[in-house]
Formats: sequence, structure tokens, C-alpha cells
Amino acid sequence: MAIESQLAEHRSYLLRFARLQLRNDAWAEDAVSETLLAALSRPQSFGNRSQLKTWLVGILKHKVIDILRQRQREVSLDCDEGDGSDELDALMFKADGHFAAMPADWGNPQQELSTRQFFAVLEACAEKLPATMGRVFLMREWLELSSEEICKELNLSATNLYVQLHRARLRLRECLELNWFGNSPAK
Repeated sequence: MAIESQLAEHRSYLLRFARLQLRNDAWAEDAVSETLLAALSRPQSFGNRSQLKTWLVGILKHKVIDILRQRQREVSLDCDEGDGSDELDALMFKADGHFAAMPADWGNPQQELSTRQFFAVLEACAEKLPATMGRVFLMREWLELSSEEICKELNLSATNLYVQLHRARLRLRECLELNWFGNSPAK
């Protein structure tokens, strides 16, 4: 099978991945186009050392990081509205900081992680995160950037970064409990 058709097969997956990271369709299209062009211009660098999809995602991660860096330098007129984190914290925690209720038993997470449906729900939950919170979470957990890199790129303090990551994880937990594990959140 020609490399062009193999790359075309992975385009929709790459586009979903880029949209999740960038939260902007035009930027995602640019990142995927650049990824496919890079793969077409240097197919010999693939070398069958991994799956084609894995190689393409590796290229895409670098393209996404480049776009985030480029866009960070631009002035944004978007205003983040309140993300409702205080209400979430009040719902999930007691006044002494302990969980109001223990997290639900998720069974065997390794087995659950291996299913495509889980990742579809996880992606949907990640898309519901407020833009800044989602970007921080995706940069840390999916692009695997260090905390220092994220703080530098987004001009955040380390404390703010950790608070954003904590809140993102809480929201994802709540969303997964509602939409995947079938339990209502602790109240």
C-alpha cells in the first residue's frame, strides 16, 4: 500500500487528537497538514521501528507544541469566564479537605483503559474542560511536557499550574463516573 493512502487512513484520528489539544479547528487542521507533509517528505525516517500511527502522533505532538508556542506569543481577546471550580471543590470535599465520599470503585482500570469506548468518553470529558484548564491538562498528561515547560509556555506560576491540574483531574473524574462507570458523583 502506498504511503499516501496509509497516511490518509490515520488523518481522522490525528485530527481528533489535534482538536483535543488545540481546541481550534483551524489550528488542528494546520497541525495535521504539517504532520502529514513532514511524513511525506521523509518517509525513510519511519523505518518501521514502531506503528505508523505512533510515529505520526509523535510528529503531531511536536507540531502541536510549536503551534501552542506560536499562539502564546499572539494577543488573545478571549476571556475565560469563571470555571465553577469553587462549586466543584465544595461538592467533592468536606471543610477539613477530605473527600466527601470515597471515589467509586472503578474495577480493573487496566482492562477498562484498553477499550476504545473509554477513550471516546475520556476525550468527550476533556473537551468539556474550560479552555485554559484543558490546555494545561493536555500539555502535561498527553503531550508529556514538564511542569517547568508548561509554566514557561503559558506564563503560569507552579502553584497555579498544580491547582489547574488538580481541578482538571477532579472534573475528569466526575465526568467519567457519570458517563463511563455509571455512578453518580459523591454529594
